[in-house]
Amino acid sequence: MSLEKKSGYRKNFSLSVTFIVLISILFILSLFLAFNYSKKSIENEFVSEKVNVLEQSIQPYNEFFQNKIPEVSYYNGFLDSATASKFVDTITVKYPFVSKVTFYDSEVKNTPVKDGMNAGHFSIGPKSIFQFGKSVKPDSIKLFSEEDTRSFKVNDDFNGMALKLVRFIDQLDTASVPSQEELFTNFSVVLSNKITYLNIPRQEDLKMYKAMLQRKLDPAPIYQQDMLVFQLNPYKIKVINTRPLLYQSIKVEPLTYDPIDNSDENINTEIALPGAFSDFKLYFTSSKSYIKKEIFIYFLPIALVLLLVYGVLLLVAFLIYRNLNINSKMFKLQYDFVNNLTHEFKTPVSVIKIAGNNIKSATSLSQKEQHLYGKILDEEADKLNGLMNKLLAFTQIENKAIKLNQEEVNIKDFIESTIESHTLKHPDFDITYEIVGFRTFITDPVLLGSLFDNLAENAYKYSKPDNKKLHISAKLIKGVLVFRFADKGIGIPSSELNNIFKKFFRIQNEYNQMGSVGLGLAFCKELVNFMLGEITVKSKVGIGTEFKIVLPYNT
Repeated sequence: MSLEKKSGYRKNFSLSVTFIVLISILFILSLFLAFNYSKKSIENEFVSEKVNVLEQSIQPYNEFFQNKIPEVSYYNGFLDSATASKFVDTITVKYPFVSKVTFYDSEVKNTPVKDGMNAGHFSIGPKSIFQFGKSVKPDSIKLFSEEDTRSFKVNDDFNGMALKLVRFIDQLDTASVPSQEELFTNFSVVLSNKITYLNIPRQEDLKMYKAMLQRKLDPAPIYQQDMLVFQLNPYKIKVINTRPLLYQSIKVEPLTYDPIDNSDENINTEIALPGAFSDFKLYFTSSKSYIKKEIFIYFLPIALVLLLVYGVLLLVAFLIYRNLNINSKMFKLQYDFVNNLTHEFKTPVSVIKIAGNNIKSATSLSQKEQHLYGKILDEEADKLNGLMNKLLAFTQIENKAIKLNQEEVNIKDFIESTIESHTLKHPDFDITYEIVGFRTFITDPVLLGSLFDNLAENAYKYSKPDNKKLHISAKLIKGVLVFRFADKGIGIPSSELNNIFKKFFRIQNEYNQMGSVGLGLAFCKELVNFMLGEITVKSKVGIGTEFKIVLPYNT
């Protein structure tokens, strides 16, 4: 039976260790997979998040192109140099990537022009040309006017826009109204780092332009047209790094840019800029060590969740193992209890049976034999009765099934009575006592007697034959009664002191091989608790043991 219990314990321990090893391997594998997942996610984000950076960085350009430039059309061609200068100032402040603006104050005529474009009877040419911007010097603002005697040739920006206007008018269906998107597309030219915009005429003016292209009108009409050429500097784009922990460096570079240092220590990606900046790109660079920080930031919450799950599983494993261990110990205690209790009952029953058989088989008994057999039967019956009473009392006290009697006890008489009963039973038992500070107190004498008897019996049982001594001390200290039972016995190992008051627990030694159920000290503790007191123990192996009992002092 003992071998089976030991094997069962080892099996439980092995299963627990196997479970812990498996979840530990699973935990390490999960961490490894989670780290690889985090690494892959950050590397994917390094490629995909550049779109968000582009959208945020290019948003001012989109606003400028879609909303600010069309404001030129609100002036219907009557924009003068002063108003144009103010308009440009608001643009360069809000949109730093606009470096310079060239303003063409132009006229559309039904007669040929010297400087500009002539197509059929339709012509367009500048009256004056100005340039504005922070880098433009004051004496360089005005580039041309009709009053100038010097010769001037309009540049390709003007001619390109004029040619586009002529083609649009030539293909115009005057019976339908062009959409705003169609108008904006035909009245603007987007080139590398440059946007040319001509104010959009009214529908009536466009019909007139169509007529002017086909024939000469009388009188010859003149219309005002404003054209602006915006010079853009892509290096002035404010790059908004939406993921500073992901991108270490973001620069605007030409599409053809290829860094000389292509070190393996860096990770790079790029995305082309739209519109007028299409010859440039955003170039993203981060060192691998920099990316690792972001990987760990991403990985840390996952690792904490895995650690929490691992901790819960470890706790579950520990609780299962503890419960199995407790159950194993409880089974062992109960087995030992039944075994010892059987022995305790078996011995007196056997003695009674032998005595009974001798009496039954004897033809006649002398008076001495009658007295001897009567004494044997009486003593063994007392043993059985005492054991049954202890079990019954333990159960009743534990379940609070009895009441605490309150009687006045003379402590000197009580201790002397205890000493007398034990020295009569064990003549070699040397018991001394001292009483300090009181003579009587109120308590339950039966329960107190059981407590004294159990501690005295333990002192005698666990002492060597030549050193069976016990000193009982009873003192009134600070309003409480303190009883000490100090013996010169074999002592209790320090590792067992926390267990000696547990039910069915027995210290494995030569004195406990037979005849101990493991209820004595557990019974004492229940008695003291029932009497609203406290019991503690201190002991040294080979020197002795002292039990200290503190009870309330009732008078």
